[in-house]
Amino acid sequence: MAVDSKKKKDEIVKVKKESSKKKASTSKKKTPKEELTKTNIFTEFTQIFEIKKEANILPKKNPKYYLLIILIILIGLIYLMWPKITILGDNPVTINYNEVYNDPGYKGKWIFKDITNKIKVKSKLNTTKIGTYKVIYQFKYSIFNIKKERTVLVVDNIDPQIIVPTKEINICPNDEIPEIKFEAIDEYDGDITDKVIVNHYEDKILLAVSDNSNNTVGEEITVDRTDKENPKIELKGKETIYLSVGGSYNEPGYTAKDNCDGDITDKVEIFGDVSTSAGEYTRAYSVTDSAGNKTEVKRKIVVRNYNLYNSGSIGNGVIYLTFDDGPSEGTTNRILDILADEGIKATFFVTCRGPDYLIKRMYDEGHTVALHTCSHEYSQVYSSVDNYFDDLNRVSNRVKNITGYDAKIIRFPGGSSNTISRNYSYGIMSTLTGMVLDKGYRYFDWNVDSNDAGGAGSSTQVYYNVINNLSYSRSNVILMHDIKPQTRDALRDIIQYGKQEGYLFGKLENDTYMIRHSVNN
Repeated sequence: MAVDSKKKKDEIVKVKKESSKKKASTSKKKTPKEELTKTNIFTEFTQIFEIKKEANILPKKNPKYYLLIILIILIGLIYLMWPKITILGDNPVTINYNEVYNDPGYKGKWIFKDITNKIKVKSKLNTTKIGTYKVIYQFKYSIFNIKKERTVLVVDNIDPQIIVPTKEINICPNDEIPEIKFEAIDEYDGDITDKVIVNHYEDKILLAVSDNSNNTVGEEITVDRTDKENPKIELKGKETIYLSVGGSYNEPGYTAKDNCDGDITDKVEIFGDVSTSAGEYTRAYSVTDSAGNKTEVKRKIVVRNYNLYNSGSIGNGVIYLTFDDGPSEGTTNRILDILADEGIKATFFVTCRGPDYLIKRMYDEGHTVALHTCSHEYSQVYSSVDNYFDDLNRVSNRVKNITGYDAKIIRFPGGSSNTISRNYSYGIMSTLTGMVLDKGYRYFDWNVDSNDAGGAGSSTQVYYNVINNLSYSRSNVILMHDIKPQTRDALRDIIQYGKQEGYLFGKLENDTYMIRHSVNN
């Protein structure tokens, strides 16, 4: 009996070894059916149970043992019978916001059947918003309700951007670094300018910012402490000064400023002498700042014999169209249009009235911008010599501010022959006509009067008043007013008549022969 028992134990050991060998041989990939057959837990338990029973080595009168075996068998059955879901690919999955989510996939099996197409996928995934989301795979049938979850992390991996106006700034060697305007934009967070950290160093500015996802970016601005800007010299008085022969030159003065050194007027050097003989002379003003930047400007001094009434070139057969009292919207602009159409240059004796843009247009289109009067109030202009020049300086400054040009051609209000000035200052015209020449001005009266400021109230009258008084044997300086509609309407016909009759057209310039009246006061 002991021999038989021992024999049975040996058989149990043999069965276990064979079972182990079978498990090892089935570790290779098998079909589900083959795997189930060769590892059948029921067969194995049955063999062992029968052998133990025959060997009479089973425990006797111990129901817990049998219950344990039954429980193991039931667990195995449930395991084999229960549906299974397998998640493929990574879990969790990380994607960037706004990126399309492509699910890596899943499989489902129930005993020996593929139930993948029976699995339902549910998710509240929103790729436009950063966060942690769940994708749920669910098989639901009868008593079965199987679920698996995949975690999807939607993240922001895009760096923000710092926008600066320049990558390099230039400042004076001892200046403080100025505040730099910048902005920071994040694709997800929006404007994060208030989060930018700014650090100033001797030769650079460093800017850094992080968005809410800790994506960090930096920007560097180079600081160049080299003075590269030239100093500036501003001449007092006129850039071109006119003197009479024998007159004296008095330096009007100048100032010099530098962006880093400040006022350096005392460093200005002047080159060039001025003679009292007729001719043109140049004064050069030069200054150099502490960084070696140099600037030079020049002033021209013209010395002429203005006491000669016949000085200047005579334009026989030339028509000089001259207009007083403007500019005026509605007439001056149309006169400029006609002159442009006909290719004619003219002279405008302007006042302080009317829009600036018309004076700028006169200058830009190549006409002569001359000076008439600022106020055109006879009682004010001719009450004293000082009042006259104060009025003249005001209209001169207006032209200079608009055009940058120093006008030296003038026309007295009422002409140099006017007698109305007697009412305010006896003999003032005799004084003024000499003084303006000494100050470098050239004054022009006229020898053809359109009478548009008098009795010529229609364009036809203006037209005939002009063409009937033209002459080939002299310069024809025509008095008109660009504030008069009848002049505007007659102008094109006057020009076309002049062209047909062979006249030339010109504008008054500094070297044009001066048509002047006899002084009556």
